[in-house]
Amino acid sequence: MSRPIIVNIPHTLGKDEAIRRLKSGLAQASGSVPILNIEEETWVDNRLTFKLSGLGQTATGLADVTDTDVRVEVVLPWLLQSIAELVQGAIKS
Repeated sequence: MSRPIIVNIPHTLGKDEAIRRLKSGLAQASGSVPILNIEEETWVDNRLTFKLSGLGQTATGLADVTDTDVRVEVVLPWLLQSIAELVQGAIKS
């Protein structure tokens, strides 16, 4: 199994606003990146679990939202491990 990529993103929005922006950002990402498909998106309280596919590969992950940060954890298939740094940068932006 691949080691997860973990990114902590600090914010000053508060938990509710961060969740709202994350939900709208996922919808925009799916619409603006044709090779990216969000196959599953499930929210339970402040935790998002998701499954993404693109280029014939599937990645899974979760995001935990608090009042001060968002912790994103993504598990890439081994074929995409070589671009892990690029993925971390994309998550942060």
